[in-house]
Amino acid sequence: MVDSALDGLRALQSEDFDVVLVSFPLPDWTSAPGLLEELQHTQPTTPVIFYAPAATATESVNLLRLGAFHVLQQGDANSLLYLAANSKWVRVATSESSDGGQEPWLKYLIGGGRPMQQIADTIRLVAPRHSTILITGETGTGKENVARAIHAESNRGHLPMVCVNCSALPETLLEAELFGHVKGAFTGAVNQRIGLFEQAHRGTIFLDEIGDMPLSLQAKLLRVLQEREFQRLGSSETVKIDVRVIAGTNADLPELIKQGKFREDLYYRLNVVPMAIPPLRDRASDIASLVEHFIEKICREEQIPMKQVSRETLARLSAHDWPGNVRQLENAVEKAIVLSGERPFLYPGDFPLPARMHPPVLQFRAQPFIAIPDQGFDFERTVGGIELNILEQALKKTHGNKKLAAEMLGLKRTTLSAKLKSLAAVGAAG
Repeated sequence: MVDSALDGLRALQSEDFDVVLVSFPLPDWTSAPGLLEELQHTQPTTPVIFYAPAATATESVNLLRLGAFHVLQQGDANSLLYLAANSKWVRVATSESSDGGQEPWLKYLIGGGRPMQQIADTIRLVAPRHSTILITGETGTGKENVARAIHAESNRGHLPMVCVNCSALPETLLEAELFGHVKGAFTGAVNQRIGLFEQAHRGTIFLDEIGDMPLSLQAKLLRVLQEREFQRLGSSETVKIDVRVIAGTNADLPELIKQGKFREDLYYRLNVVPMAIPPLRDRASDIASLVEHFIEKICREEQIPMKQVSRETLARLSAHDWPGNVRQLENAVEKAIVLSGERPFLYPGDFPLPARMHPPVLQFRAQPFIAIPDQGFDFERTVGGIELNILEQALKKTHGNKKLAAEMLGLKRTTLSAKLKSLAAVGAAG
């Protein structure tokens, strides 16, 4: 902490910082834009946050457009700490992109399976464009990470990405949060506030859980997408912005349109480039990479020695359905690390997974999946072939672990082994 702008600039010249917090005005510097320019020149990739209670809305917007990460006009130490924490990723993204590393945005996409490769290929195509993107997928699949990857790969990646959860705030507060408000716009509005859209000017805004946005706000969002302008709450002044909009939802928007809960015209404006994120159960091949990533992340944050996972544990985790997707897997890994104590290895017992939810027994009578030819067929060999195919699928999913494969199919391990032996004998005899 320093008391003057000159001391701060000297500190930046001799030491690297994650974020710069400026309480303005300062006794030795009267121009906030001029100070911002000097700070950016000294450390170009370091986010700068201004605390400027006396700044007007126009002055604050000007600082944001010049590249300030945020301008706080009111708040306490907790607000500053929250902003500082959220600004750190900007430093990481810009520093990585400037060091010649290969596609640093890929750090947001963990896994090398075909589904993630397809998502990465799509990001390479759409990130440089200005098109609005709608990301769909179940809760916990990583929609925000995909949005961050798109932003980091875009030509806006050196500027902040602003995220807002549309289901986390009531309608009146959400409108003020998105579009800002003027002093006296409502009870408690004692100062002007710059909304998230203005904060995202020239950058990206991610609107998560867009399906929960109230209809009245959907109309205002539609205007932003069409005209690139809006009005602050309580003001008649029109604010022009340049912002890339990415929306995310786990809801079925076409069904909400039928129910009258979502505007059809807004849906088509958002769904210019659709991206569907598959659930974790459809990309089990990525689970090993995700587990390794989470172990490294959690052990680094907790400052403890790196742990390893046994092959049997990975097989067990890969065979699980993970209804809570990637988020549930991360929580399970964190819990296992905490409860494993000083042990260097994580074992199946460290992951007390809930019992598998078996789907209802399939019925084939209404529409047989095997047609019996007029000349008939060998019943034992045909049914045996079907059984063998099912057993082989289960063994493939569990990386050859017969115990886990038996659990997956609701069999005893001895029963599975006996069936494999029997079917192999039938195949050899045939």
